[in-house]
Amino acid sequence: MNISIDPRTVISPSNAKDKSSDPDDSKLKALRKSCREFEAIYINEMYKTMRKTVPESSLFESDMADTVYQEMLDMEMARQTASGDGIGIGKAMFEQLKKQHFTDDDKK
Repeated sequence: MNISIDPRTVISPSNAKDKSSDPDDSKLKALRKSCREFEAIYINEMYKTMRKTVPESSLFESDMADTVYQEMLDMEMARQTASGDGIGIGKAMFEQLKKQHFTDDDKK
């Protein structure tokens, strides 16, 4: 039995430290996450509004399970849309709030 360990996968003690120990860095990550979540909620509301404009067909009956599934699907699609660059709302919010955060800290 020949087991070889790839040295690139071994974590050295010097690299094991969390590089996000800077409080400003963790605040920026939290701000970015919040902006993405806000954008996901906004996109979800947009999906709900668009779905209301589509007339329901009488071919298939819709019950509560279909409604819940559709809402869950819309929310997941909204999260996936906002996870990358999104539609730009989250990114714009992040940039504005980031500038405001750092200018407020500089004044203190």
